[in-house]
Amino acid sequence: MDVNGVVAGGFEPVRDAFARNFTALGDRGAAVAVYRDGHRVVDLWAGTRDVDGTDPWERGTAQIVRSATKGVAAAVVLLLHQRGELDLDAPVGAYWPEFKAAGKERTRVWHLLAHRAGVPALDRPLTPAEAADPVRGAEAVAAQAPAWEPGTDHGYHAQTWSWLIGELVRRVTGGATVGELVAREIARPLGAGLWLGLPGEEAARVGRVGPVEAARPEGGLRTRPKRAVAEAYADPGSLTRRAFAAITPAPDENDPAYRAAVLAGSNGIATADGLARFYASLIGEVDGGRRLFTPETTEAARTGRSAGQDRVLVVPTRFGPGPMLHSPASPLLSAGSFGHPGRGGSLGFADPESGIAFGYVTNGFRAGVTADPRAQALVRAVRAAVSG
Repeated sequence: MDVNGVVAGGFEPVRDAFARNFTALGDRGAAVAVYRDGHRVVDLWAGTRDVDGTDPWERGTAQIVRSATKGVAAAVVLLLHQRGELDLDAPVGAYWPEFKAAGKERTRVWHLLAHRAGVPALDRPLTPAEAADPVRGAEAVAAQAPAWEPGTDHGYHAQTWSWLIGELVRRVTGGATVGELVAREIARPLGAGLWLGLPGEEAARVGRVGPVEAARPEGGLRTRPKRAVAEAYADPGSLTRRAFAAITPAPDENDPAYRAAVLAGSNGIATADGLARFYASLIGEVDGGRRLFTPETTEAARTGRSAGQDRVLVVPTRFGPGPMLHSPASPLLSAGSFGHPGRGGSLGFADPESGIAFGYVTNGFRAGVTADPRAQALVRAVRAAVSG
């Protein structure tokens, strides 16, 4: 497999691990980017832009990143908080009065972000067309009775997080979507390849995604979390299954209409460099220029708000106000890292202590939510490069 791109001195192990992802771990098309102290040190890509195609992946090829979108959308909310436009401790109903229905009156803004709102599933799932309608999605979660008292426990809001965060942002801003703010506040100022609500003029650079065969994990990666999620998902009545099936039938992720929708928890589009560049801006200046988060907001982003057994993922997870935090079920670079994986493979995160920001995107999705073997092989290589 020909690997394209460059690595800075000392980061050669990342190139080796990336190449091995194709020869041993089943990758079809992928890219990885790493920044250190705001400067790019890894920029690699290989394979084909479509999971079932022959056209080569090029620098700038983008893919849907599923729940890695949550890390980007959470930054929008934290930027509103940073500017004093939103109080994380305020009741959601202060901004969105309709949300106070069905026993959710005491729900706080940070409960939404940290998967503590108690509404990971809907009594009636939405169709893909309904899910793409921000008004319909907001009405559904506002009317939904919680599965537990909001704030008392946590469980991954895989799909409903999109409507919870999307409507919160619309109410706070007077109608702006999360996608509009990602474009205006993050992607354009940073020159980052990130979209939430893909514009038609960018469609040609986005590859087709699809499933790939699973490979045996390497390097001692824990597999128990994956088995636990798979077993829970197999039960049609489980909260796990219902949470991931809040959109039924599952949307076609290659459909232009789906990619043009704005779902804050699931349908962001990114290049590997765009994802890494975004996270670099949360912990420092990028290329000597813009920094998005103040140091105080960076600390807030990685402060634990939920920890312990996850009612949906059925393994212990940790969340800050939006970002997922380092844990055995979702290993990042170190205990201080924050970011978000995407179900099936993609991953983005920042590690303030080392100055590392990381982005990996792939067109080959496989079963698994939090610790894809390909992404983890790259994380281990980055860790070795930093520690070496």
